[in-house]
Amino acid sequence: MKLRRCAVLFIEPREELAIDWSALLSGNSALGATLRWIVLAPHLEREAEVDAAQLAALGGIGQTAWRARAGCDAQFGAPVIGSLLALGLLIADTEHANPLRARDELLRSQHWRPLAATAHVFSRWSGMRVDSGMHFPNFDELVTAYGQPPPAALDRAPQDSALSLPPAEAGPLDACLLQRYTGRNFDSEAMIPLAVAARLLQRSFGAQGQHMLAPGAWVHKKTSPSAGGLHPIDAYVLAQRIDGVPCGLYHYHPVRHALEPVAPLDPAGARALALAAVADQHWFADAPMLVVLSARVVRNFWKYRNHAKAHRALMLDAGHLSQTFYLLSTEAGMPAFITAAINEAELERALGLDALCDAVIAVCGCGPAARTRETVELRYGED
Repeated sequence: MKLRRCAVLFIEPREELAIDWSALLSGNSALGATLRWIVLAPHLEREAEVDAAQLAALGGIGQTAWRARAGCDAQFGAPVIGSLLALGLLIADTEHANPLRARDELLRSQHWRPLAATAHVFSRWSGMRVDSGMHFPNFDELVTAYGQPPPAALDRAPQDSALSLPPAEAGPLDACLLQRYTGRNFDSEAMIPLAVAARLLQRSFGAQGQHMLAPGAWVHKKTSPSAGGLHPIDAYVLAQRIDGVPCGLYHYHPVRHALEPVAPLDPAGARALALAAVADQHWFADAPMLVVLSARVVRNFWKYRNHAKAHRALMLDAGHLSQTFYLLSTEAGMPAFITAAINEAELERALGLDALCDAVIAVCGCGPAARTRETVELRYGED
């Protein structure tokens, strides 16, 4: 058997503080610290703890070249090597010896930047409920607890040295820009007409044109920019109340301008998934149409391999698309929202996605506003 270290891992020295009662009673310092070595390996999708001997072995075995296990056993000890194989931090060259080899190979094939892969995998949520599982204090409570916030605007020069600009002239976009706001009070019974949903999807996420830049290398022209013109973001629609569209999950095909069924849902199931998707933010879950923005990372990383900026470009792409979606929703007379406070793991399961291949980034949505407001909204022209 041969083995090597997994493709990506980071070691975190995690210190845990506790009261040392024996020291306190003897008159010495009462604060004791315990140091643990925590391994973050994206292909595992969970933390692992190692000791000093295991740490030394991980530092002495490379991630590229295969080594004979006998030599590793002789150098670091068979029990240490066996424990690291069991944890999945060492990978064997035989599938039956280490089922996690496939996960490691998949991670390697996507060309992630190691730090970005680790941040992506270990920042995902599962089962989070932000409105009941976390406390969101209001601004009065925040100021009392933390003092005044940093200034909303930054002064970099004396006021009398600044160059005053002429007033902004009116333009054709003003009608949308000055009506756009984040909706948190959606009409829970309202439908979105099919024609409106179709325009929103096509103009936000659809291909307005196709170009072949090299043999077999097609790129799309969309209404939002994308790093390298690659457009790796896929739009998945959770249809709750779209006229003519049965409740369910769909993939929006940007070229065929069609909704491809992923999973049928009844209204109760769609509502439950919407709540789970946005971590129980019920003010967003009421929207008739939700859109999951998920990046096929290999589309971006095909060009930007192990690139320090590639993951950041994915976030920018999702932001561009969401703001185009906002403007089109406003044009249609509806508020919109986007949130990154989402349960990525639940969405991956529902959509059949793999976190190493598909980075679920955010959920956006839109719909008619309710007549009454139960949650704060910051609209133009209101104090």
